[in-house]
Amino acid sequence: MQKETSELLPGFTEIIVMTTGGTIEKTYDEFDGSLANRESSIRQKILSKLRLPYTKLNVFSLMAKDSLHMTDYDRVLIAKTIEGHLYKKLPIVILHGTDTMAKTANVVHEKLKDNSELVAPIVFTGAMKPMGFEDSDSNQNVTEALLAAKILKPGVYISFHNRVFELPNVRKNKEKRTFESF
Repeated sequence: MQKETSELLPGFTEIIVMTTGGTIEKTYDEFDGSLANRESSIRQKILSKLRLPYTKLNVFSLMAKDSLHMTDYDRVLIAKTIEGHLYKKLPIVILHGTDTMAKTANVVHEKLKDNSELVAPIVFTGAMKPMGFEDSDSNQNVTEALLAAKILKPGVYISFHNRVFELPNVRKNKEKRTFESF
């Protein structure tokens, strides 16, 4: 019988990474000069450059939308998709646009707060500038969210700019270009 990977290395963790679009995943199209969500490029631009010998990432794209264009249906879809993965008991990181990240995280929190199946941390993150831009905060935020997902207790969180905020009562501070508790 083959052992699970997590049984082979002490401290080994698997993390589900779900991409939904947002600024963090916007790409520049040289042909038409646009900056838009097209398809997830998180693997090639961030994850492939990280050294994660004790972490297996299961990455999949749920959608590729600017969060300003997300609907209530999209938020419920994200919550239902997360709920559908909880049986695996693995931490989940969601890449999301910052403009409505707190709104989506609140929907997930409300849907799952009384759920006895909430057995792993769910960590939202994003970026103020797209990955690939020289001064992007995407690498920092993704790296910090991955670590946070490994050490936090079950719950719903936003990890951003070296801080972790537990839901509810989190919002984006547009003036400071980050998140805060209220």
